[in-house]
Amino acid sequence: MKFLVIAMVVAIITLCSALFISNQITKKEAGNEKMKEISTYISEGAMAFLKKEYKYLGIFITVVAIAIVIFLHINTAISFVLGAIFSMTAGYAGMKVGVKANVRTAEGARKGKNEALSIAFSGGAVMGLSVVGLGLLGLSFLAIIFNFNTEYITGFGLGASSIALFARVGGGIYTKAADVGADLVGKVEVGIPEDDPRNPAVIADNVGDNVGDIAGMGADLFESYVGSIISALTLGATVGSILGKNTLVFPIILASVGIISSIIGIFVVKNLKKGDPQKTLNLGMYISVLLMAIFSLILSYYTLGSIKPFYSVFVGILVGVIIGKVTEVYTSDSFKPVKSIAEKSQTGAATNIIEGIAVGMKSSVIPIILIAVGILLSYFMIGGANNKNVGLYGIALSAVGMLATSGIIISVDAYGPIADNAGGIAEMSKLPHNVREITDKLDSVGNTTAAVGKGFAIGSAALTALALFASYAQAVNLDSINLLNPLTLVGLLIGCMIPFLFAALTMQAVGKAAMQMVEEVRRQFKEKKGIMEGKTKPDYARCVEISTESALKEMLLPGILAIIIPLVVGLILGSEALAGTLAGALGTGVLVAMFMSNSGGAWDNAKKYIEGGEYGGKGSDAHKAAVVGDTVGDPFKDTSGPSMNILIKLMTIVSLVFATIIANYGGILFK
Repeated sequence: MKFLVIAMVVAIITLCSALFISNQITKKEAGNEKMKEISTYISEGAMAFLKKEYKYLGIFITVVAIAIVIFLHINTAISFVLGAIFSMTAGYAGMKVGVKANVRTAEGARKGKNEALSIAFSGGAVMGLSVVGLGLLGLSFLAIIFNFNTEYITGFGLGASSIALFARVGGGIYTKAADVGADLVGKVEVGIPEDDPRNPAVIADNVGDNVGDIAGMGADLFESYVGSIISALTLGATVGSILGKNTLVFPIILASVGIISSIIGIFVVKNLKKGDPQKTLNLGMYISVLLMAIFSLILSYYTLGSIKPFYSVFVGILVGVIIGKVTEVYTSDSFKPVKSIAEKSQTGAATNIIEGIAVGMKSSVIPIILIAVGILLSYFMIGGANNKNVGLYGIALSAVGMLATSGIIISVDAYGPIADNAGGIAEMSKLPHNVREITDKLDSVGNTTAAVGKGFAIGSAALTALALFASYAQAVNLDSINLLNPLTLVGLLIGCMIPFLFAALTMQAVGKAAMQMVEEVRRQFKEKKGIMEGKTKPDYARCVEISTESALKEMLLPGILAIIIPLVVGLILGSEALAGTLAGALGTGVLVAMFMSNSGGAWDNAKKYIEGGEYGGKGSDAHKAAVVGDTVGDPFKDTSGPSMNILIKLMTIVSLVFATIIANYGGILFK
């Protein structure tokens, strides 16, 4: 119990730190009246979207909670509602501060790169600390009141995963519909710069950075964070007699020291004399990771009486860092893959897209090998050869280790869209050219850090989903999966198909919304005479409305399917068929997620590389081709790709929560 109290204290201190940093940001100068006006448009649009989205989600939460009370237990329903509310709170808090930080980052860029980086990173830090603080607070609180009953606590993960999927998909559709519409008409057809105030979709585009890349991303990583801890708790309950009585509390204590490590890393970045932004941010992450490794070694020995659990944790930490570095190589314009896409842009959009797809596919090879090696090492180094459950617990601890420093990972990730918004505000406010140069440099680094964050989330998704999958197998009494059983094979094929269906639905959703946006922007340029001369103000509100309506409408089907399909497969075909479905979705989902996220990030930075002066710079044929590639990559990296890791975990945790019903009533067609 004392460990749980300590964890709650750490969580409260973390949330207080987030509040402290938020207040520091608020005290910064918000710029001139024009900057404040634009920031108000962005803030109002973002809050209007969240308000409508949360109304939809409120209905969903109520319906699912009632179903859980009827078919399972009221305590599971309480956990579910708490997980959903905490997830929404994390996203809201991060976005609220993000819209404050963006205008202040633009103003800070007038004083220099260091000031702008400090403010943007501080805004991201509020998001990061809110996510881990709320996640740890919720789990430690439920562990106390339910006495570590994982059957109830898994409801918290279900709530977090459900909201994360809707938030990521809805926010992703919103931001990419606006982005695609603004780019295709503004940059390609009309030939005006990005974030030009004459573009009717420019406010919607900047709103989208907040609702998709901050609020959606926050809910996404909140789900990843709590999911990894829940998987370790669930498996820890089965190995207490072998590893000691503290196997249940160990993941929560690991998360606590991970937060402490993150806070130290955050304050190092905030107070360091800054040079290269990428190196500064990387240094903060490496310091946090090193501290986490040291703390976990000490904790492993003193709480479980052995350093073997530390090996599994360390494997997760190491694999996460290397995956992040590999992702950086494939998405940063400092390395060959992105430069090759830029080079191919000289011969048109087709060769740009071909190269981008190839780069994304190749980028999945090394991370998959790393995850495979990580699974084997974390399984066997803790003692999996002697006891299967101990090995599976090691895999779960590896996922916790990978995500324990989520506080700073999210801080670095969320900094990117804040810098992007700052650039938009600088452009619309007609600030000096050197201000936009600073924000563009920070934004380019932000694209890479966002891709690294996605790499962490996807890598941990594989480990977490595997651990939750093992928990599901135990709950329905499956010792193995027989692929010669036609029901299992059918389930496997269905599972392999789901990520492709999900990607198709989310891509088409962005396409539909983007078409509406393109038509509206074209209409305004045609009908509103004087926009190009700056004499007539575009109708920004209409574009915001289009993105909002499209996102809320199109997010429902993909989100509901992720919940319904596992239940339908389990009830109709049986628990073993569902196991095959989960395995298939895990296998293809991780690959599709990496491919899409990294392709999108590489396309974006290839465009920015050309905009920096290569191959003719802005306005050249190569630049136009790169804009098309980037437009294709937008839903890849910010809608479909990052949603995939939530999909595979949501399917797994739905199966785990409803495992009792599936075990008792599943396979109704074949009984």
